[in-house]
Amino acid sequence: MSESTIEPWLREILRCPACRAELRDDTGPDGQELVCTSGECGLAYRVEDGIPVLLVDEARRPA
Repeated sequence: MSESTIEPWLREILRCPACRAELRDDTGPDGQELVCTSGECGLAYRVEDGIPVLLVDEARRPA
């Protein structure tokens, strides 16, 4: 399975929908994801075919 990258212009404007903090790139149990940088939030959003799924209800909670 090949990983698609998010367009740089889009990557710069993406924010956590739950708390509006910046997101950092990471790799989770299911592949590429964007993780909230807020210490209180920390939600991880999966990326499918280069498209971030920024749905709070589907985000992975921090351990």
